[in-house]
Amino acid sequence: MAIPVRDSEDVLPEEPVRGTAPRWEGEFVAYFEARSPSLRSTAFVLCGDWHRAEDLLQATFLKLYQVWPRLVRRGELDGYARRVLVRVFLHENRRLWRSREHISAEPPETAAPGDPDVVQRLTVRAALAAVPPKQRAVLVLRFWNDLSVEGSADALGCSVGTVKSQTARGLATLRKRLGPQLDDLVRGGRKEHWA
Repeated sequence: MAIPVRDSEDVLPEEPVRGTAPRWEGEFVAYFEARSPSLRSTAFVLCGDWHRAEDLLQATFLKLYQVWPRLVRRGELDGYARRVLVRVFLHENRRLWRSREHISAEPPETAAPGDPDVVQRLTVRAALAAVPPKQRAVLVLRFWNDLSVEGSADALGCSVGTVKSQTARGLATLRKRLGPQLDDLVRGGRKEHWA
């Protein structure tokens, strides 16, 4: 379901004086400051890289900024923002992998040995990264953002059946990738292992 927008007749032309911000910009800034940590966290769980998560967040808020004056139902803004974030993520994953930069001059930093939480988090991140993007998006919406099947379907713009099948396939891939480590994670079973 798309967020309703006002007709062009309903929108008063808002031409700010040169050098001043539009009247609604303060409202947008307040929303950005309040919701960016949550959306950044969701973006990170989707892509597994803080730098890429920042890029996804920036693209998401740019798209929101462009349509902000036309948004009517601000109560549904969180759902709309999540939908934009997931679509930006999926769109970026459709690009050719060759067009992305792959920096690998040095190996990534490793966790300090002996900290089981860090090891478990890294294990879950690696397994989640192996899940195809659309299945990963469904898993993040369902289990990280705690959305219902219907809410996830709305955010992804697909049917409830698609969400259910993508969830089942994504969980199967996660189980396969985690293998024997799954039992340890299930016993710990905390959301913090993802972030």
